[in-house]
Amino acid sequence: MERQDETDERAGRDGQDSRGTAREWARHWSWEPLPGLDLLRARYIRHTFPRHSHEGYTLGAVTHGVERVELPGTTLHAGPGTLVMVNPEVAHAARAGAPEGWAYATLYPSLALVREVADATGHPPGTPAFDRPIADDPRSGGLVRAVHRAVEQGDALAADTLLRVLLARLLSLYGTTAPQAAPASAGHRTAERARLLLEERLTDPPSLEQLAQAVGSSPFAVLRAFKAAYGMPPHTWLTDARVRRARTLLQTGVTPAETATAVGFTDQPHLNRHFTRIVGVTPGAYRRARGAG
Repeated sequence: MERQDETDERAGRDGQDSRGTAREWARHWSWEPLPGLDLLRARYIRHTFPRHSHEGYTLGAVTHGVERVELPGTTLHAGPGTLVMVNPEVAHAARAGAPEGWAYATLYPSLALVREVADATGHPPGTPAFDRPIADDPRSGGLVRAVHRAVEQGDALAADTLLRVLLARLLSLYGTTAPQAAPASAGHRTAERARLLLEERLTDPPSLEQLAQAVGSSPFAVLRAFKAAYGMPPHTWLTDARVRRARTLLQTGVTPAETATAVGFTDQPHLNRHFTRIVGVTPGAYRRARGAG
């Protein structure tokens, strides 16, 4: 593991492997002693993350190159020493912001885990959130990488301690409380009904026309309302929802082929393509990294 880690870090720094060829690599995994946390270490050059969202938080420390992050209403460029922070259910996309791509270490803590730390540190009541998507904060980035190293070394005490120190620091520096939901507008109610219907029909979704009829609206009105509520059109949200469901199945040991059918993709290659674009690794690699392969 340490030898591979050193090789990957060298590739991220130099932009090439031992043969002088630019390459991408990624590892996405979780660790039983740290429930509520996923980890990703990667270097991407050509890979593009389509618009998607996460149930929990995204904390990414860029170590090399530049990551271009597209968020609602803005596009940011994150270089070495910066920390990218994305709150739950915020639609975003990412790609290389420089020819050499970017390398980073990312943590995906759950809402429950961040809320636990927030409560323990006296954070105001409500759902914790970060007040900015990017910060020039090498120290916090160093803590993200330190959590990764501790996990890779199998040191549960250090990993858990460093993770909680990091979350407490970020909540202290950038923490706020997510605004309480305002009374739902007609458009939001339309979007919510459409989302619930898509969840029910994940493997057999309606057309936009059928979706609009089911919620008592017009296709363009549903499209506008859905994008305003969830940051992406219904078909993009559906793919993201299928990939989320696929992650749950894969980590319980379901094979990629069985998963593809269960979540509504036409075949395993379709699962592979969409899963890899959104998660950053193949379904097989994701399953093996969780000891389910």
